[in-house]
Amino acid sequence: MLSESRAPHAAAAVVAAGRGRRMQSAGRKQYLQLAGVPILRRTLEAFAACALIRHIYLVIPHDDFAYCRQEILPPGAKAPITLVAGGAERQHSVANAIAACDAAVEILVVHDGVRPFVTAGQIAACIGGASETGACILALPAVETVKQVDTSGRIQKTLPRDTLWLAQTPQAFRLALLRQAHRQVAGEKLAGTDDAMLVERLGVSVKVIPGSRYNLKITTREDLLLAEALLQSGQLPL
Repeated sequence: MLSESRAPHAAAAVVAAGRGRRMQSAGRKQYLQLAGVPILRRTLEAFAACALIRHIYLVIPHDDFAYCRQEILPPGAKAPITLVAGGAERQHSVANAIAACDAAVEILVVHDGVRPFVTAGQIAACIGGASETGACILALPAVETVKQVDTSGRIQKTLPRDTLWLAQTPQAFRLALLRQAHRQVAGEKLAGTDDAMLVERLGVSVKVIPGSRYNLKITTREDLLLAEALLQSGQLPL
């Protein structure tokens, strides 16, 4: 585990600029209440609790800046929080966060704003991995049989699950490497579903460390119900 004195200068880009249509709610999913606290605030509190994070860049719609300052930002956070306007797609939002980074930033940790149960230990582990290898993500090994299916709903083949992992966030990268990856796809039609995918296209090996099933991405109403149940259980890791 990295100590604060020997750790690289790390910052976080918490991405929460999406509309969240699959939630089918009147407002944006990242602002929904989870046991009385907005989902996004819980996520920010997790990053504020990680001593290795020196700065947080919160990527949200520009129209939401005033609302987030009043209702979402956790009070008393030691790491400064800078609001960054989101882009048309997720990768554009991350690119905006990269552009906003202070010159001192060496490692940037990218995280989904609707994964509120991430722990300070997981964040620190990703920073440690990225400081060693340049790129490190959390992921889960596939435990169910995985089928490749065509657009008509028919199975094409069964994939070997022993080599398949499900990517999560946080995903941490040396900032120079992530900036290069985003520059390469700028202007292309490629829609990267995560930042590791863009870094892979540079031919860079990305380190994977085991994530957690508790690190839930709240996308649907069912996810929100599950998150509520996890909180009520009292079994979430610290």
